[in-house]
Amino acid sequence: VSSVLVLAHLLGFCSPVPGPSAAVKGLFSLTVRQVAFSTSLLASGAGHTGPFNTHTNLIFRHVFENIGNAYNPQTGRFTAPVRGAYHFEFYIYGLGHPSHGSGATLMKNEQLICIAFEHQPSHASASSNGVTLLLEVGDVVFLRQWVNTWIYDNTSHHTTFSGHLLFTM
Repeated sequence: VSSVLVLAHLLGFCSPVPGPSAAVKGLFSLTVRQVAFSTSLLASGAGHTGPFNTHTNLIFRHVFENIGNAYNPQTGRFTAPVRGAYHFEFYIYGLGHPSHGSGATLMKNEQLICIAFEHQPSHASASSNGVTLLLEVGDVVFLRQWVNTWIYDNTSHHTTFSGHLLFTM
């Protein structure tokens, strides 16, 4: 079969198949970004964050990993570098208090997605939540502390926020 194709090409019956255009080559040269981060609330020491009389954005200062550098430890915001499905999870820890629970919401841009909240009048308590989201390039995900709550963290890193890219789309 190959000799027939060679002969047909030599006799001019076939034209060469053009290669992909520069635009198509550019599409195939995109690399899949590896994106994952894991953080805890306090960079060092121990203490409470809050309570505040308004919802307050949280900044997770201790960075365990920040593969792809999509998490900003100065702002507490994760910015999607590629369109894809991402998974996020967060754990909120609090020391019991009669009038202050512990809680935070996961925000996509300025939209409330889900909440982790616990109120126990004494002893420690913890709550958590997680979600998978389709993000566009530039979408921002962050945690916002619920009004009139306090959150505890120390060198054992009880309060954490993590996320990773599952796959691009």
